[in-house]
Amino acid sequence: MQKRQLGATGPVVSAIGLGCMGMSHSYGPADRAESIATIRAAMDAGVTLLDTGDFYGMGHNELLIREAIEGRRDEVQLSVKFGGMRDADGAFVGFDTRPNAAANFLAYSLERLGTDHVDIYRPARLDPSVPIEDTIGGIAEQIEKGRVRHIGLSEVGAETIRRAHAVHPIVDLQIEYSVLERGVEREILQTTRELGISITAYSVLGRGLISATPPVIGSDDWRGHTPRFQGDNLTQNLALIQKLNEIAENKGVTVAQLAIAWVAARGEDVVPLVGTTKRARLNEAIGAVDVTFTERELQEIEAVVPVGAVAGTRYAAAQMAALDSER
Repeated sequence: MQKRQLGATGPVVSAIGLGCMGMSHSYGPADRAESIATIRAAMDAGVTLLDTGDFYGMGHNELLIREAIEGRRDEVQLSVKFGGMRDADGAFVGFDTRPNAAANFLAYSLERLGTDHVDIYRPARLDPSVPIEDTIGGIAEQIEKGRVRHIGLSEVGAETIRRAHAVHPIVDLQIEYSVLERGVEREILQTTRELGISITAYSVLGRGLISATPPVIGSDDWRGHTPRFQGDNLTQNLALIQKLNEIAENKGVTVAQLAIAWVAARGEDVVPLVGTTKRARLNEAIGAVDVTFTERELQEIEAVVPVGAVAGTRYAAAQMAALDSER
């Protein structure tokens, strides 16, 4: 497994990380045993970066990871998001990133994960009621206490990144980045590179859009409520994927491998997070590490999926309005 360093001061991690969210919520039911087996298979293959959130399944995801890494904690870096609050029905009811709240969330995460520290701790979103300086300062206090190793951010814009980094070094920004979604390239990527901050890219497969077969959206799958998976938008987007499929076939790789490798090729400071719940898909994703492109191939991909070609926003309107990264 190839390695990449997160930021100027962060840990060296595998060139592909495993996003564990789907093992606990959002995309319909997942098999627990297969999820645990997938995490262990990823570790066996040299994947060291495991990404989770304390609100994924309201703690379920952290407990799942604890079981999967038992006896192997020193083989992985745990990246944990906090701040998202949910009610008993699982609905989001806001964010809380006050320093005392961060300390509270962290304490529960450490207990669920069965560890004395997390490697990267990050607010899941910008809390509009809390200055980012206060949030980062609170996490820095946890670093002094040995409970956190590094600080990351998630879905924030250039100004917030600069303000956070001025308080304590930020090692990575977690944000959506794929051949379909390139908003990060407008301003954010330039800022992170100036400051020596890496990108950990999620939804590199467009939440399942980039696949050899159209995704099946169940009633409990939140993607059915997002614009890119609805009506004419979905029809237009699947047509784009068909063109990518043709390029992948000509190259002798799967379209998923093509998409993952495309993200990895954006720079040594970009680490794709692959969200999968099955070992077969994991093996396919890991194969993307060895995929490289000629300049002509990159131009061909750009021609069939130019910037802005995807139809519909990546989240529903209310969620888009709450994203600091979209301001």
